[in-house]
Amino acid sequence: MPESSPLPSPAPRPDFESLVAEADAAPVDGWDFSWFEGRATEARPSWGYARLMGERMARAGASLDLETGGGEVLASAPVIPPRAVATESWPPNLARAAARLHPLGVTVVGTAGDRHALPFADGAFDLVTSRHPVSTDWAEIARLLAPGGTYFSQQVGPASAFEVVEFFLGPQPAHVREGRDPEAALAEAEAAGLEVVDLRPERLRMEFYDVGAVVHFLRKVIWMVPGFTVGQYRSRLRDMHDLIQREGPFVAYSARFLVEARKPAA
Repeated sequence: MPESSPLPSPAPRPDFESLVAEADAAPVDGWDFSWFEGRATEARPSWGYARLMGERMARAGASLDLETGGGEVLASAPVIPPRAVATESWPPNLARAAARLHPLGVTVVGTAGDRHALPFADGAFDLVTSRHPVSTDWAEIARLLAPGGTYFSQQVGPASAFEVVEFFLGPQPAHVREGRDPEAALAEAEAAGLEVVDLRPERLRMEFYDVGAVVHFLRKVIWMVPGFTVGQYRSRLRDMHDLIQREGPFVAYSARFLVEARKPAA
C-alpha cells in the first residue's frame, strides 16, 4: 500500500486569557451582534419582528420607537412614517441612533430611562413600537397612543438565558425567575385600558462556542449579571472555559414574547 500523507496538525485553540482579553476590549455600544458570528448562535422567534414592525410602520402616520438602541431595527423598516420619533437613554447608543436615523427623517430624543413620563403630548402617536424594552410602562403607552392606535413589541420573557445567569450568580429566587411573564403583561395592558390582540411566547436555543462570547454577551446585555466585570468573575469564567473545552458549546434558552395591544377608538 502506498504511504498515506500525514494529516495536518489541528489549529491550536485560543487560550483562556486571549479569549477573555479580546472580548473584554471589544466595543459593546449599539445593538449590532455581528461580533458573535461563528462564536455564538441564538434561534430567532418564528414571527419575524422586524418584518411585522415594518408592515405597521408603512401604515402609520406618526410613530414612536421606544428604547431604540442604536436604531438598527427601526432603520430596517422599508417605509418610515411622515412623523417618526425614537427614544434612547444610554448615551453611546443615543449617538449611534442619531447618526443612523436622522438621515431617514427620524427625530431621536434622549430620555432619562424607564418609568419616566416622556416629553410628548397625549395621543401623539398612532403606532408605538419597542424591541426588548427594559420595562414597559403601560399607562404611559396608553397616554401616548391616539384612539385606535397600536403598541407593537417583542419582549424578553421569564428566566431568559438563566442557564448563563445562574452559572455566575447561583440559583435565583422564584420572583426573579418568574418576572417578565407574558400573562402579567396582558393583565397590565388591560388595566391601562388597552386591548391585547396578539400575545405569543417562545423559548429559543442559544449556544456559546467559547468563553469570549459569554464575556461579550454579559458586557453587552448588562442586566443579565448586574455589575459584571472580567476581574470580578474570572474564576467562574475559567470554569466556563474549561466546561466548553471539555463538553462543547454552553447551551442556554432565551425567552421572547410578541405583544400587540390597541387603544380603543374614541
